Amino acid sequence: MVKHCKISKFLSFVLRHNPHVIGMDLDNEGWASVDELIEGAHKIGKRIYHEQIKQIVANNDKQRFSLSDDGKRIKANQGHSIKVDLELTEKEPPHFLYHGTARKFMTSIRKQGVTPSGRHHVHLSVDYETAKDVGRRHGVPVVLQVLAQEMWFDREKFYLSANNIWLTNKVAPKYFLVMNL
Repeated sequence: MVKHCKISKFLSFVLRHNPHVIGMDLDNEGWASVDELIEGAHKIGKRIYHEQIKQIVANNDKQRFSLSDDGKRIKANQGHSIKVDLELTEKEPPHFLYHGTARKFMTSIRKQGVTPSGRHHVHLSVDYETAKDVGRRHGVPVVLQVLAQEMWFDREKFYLSANNIWLTNKVAPKYFLVMNL
């Protein structure tokens, strides 16, 4: 399990942020050849195999990755800091969504709102607990309840990723309530 966790983190790094670290390119939609990924990983001393990749894609609790139908290509579902077209379709969000952050970021968030911070979009979840878990990764967690329908009515765009993470460009301070500090 620990091995799979390390491989999953490595896949996230390569497929979301830096495919060049293993001498690989992603296509416009973020897809990579599984064979090239394995070969590139081996060149830098990371031993990854087809079966491990299949297991990680199938069993990842956050469904971070997708395999093509033929199993020859892989991509990260969201969270990229590099330019990719995830072919997202605009979608009407539920009334409320949630964003997890850390208390140490709240001064900035209260002034500027929630920004993508080096990613393409702000990530939002449909439930409080998931957002709290995300916030916990960065320090003392704070959960923001996002007034998603209000944003939508004000013509802000929302997208739903393949792994059910809601994405938007920014959440201005007037569109969130702090749920806990």
